[in-house]
Amino acid sequence: MYEEDLNTVVVRCPNCGHTTQLEIDNSAGNQDYQDECSACGDLIHVQLQVDELHNKTKVHIEGNDG
Repeated sequence: MYEEDLNTVVVRCPNCGHTTQLEIDNSAGNQDYQDECSACGDLIHVQLQVDELHNKTKVHIEGNDG
């Protein structure tokens, strides 16, 4: 992992509604993992879809129960 592969995205926690920042690493391609909200501590389900052809990454989040 190289520093240029890291991106910061601002998302709204689906559990508490607080705005939080997530560090994502799109160098590993598509990903599906859990991250923790910095405000409430609940888990956030994060899905990354990497489109290398168009050099874009889509971030989808939902509550841990989703």
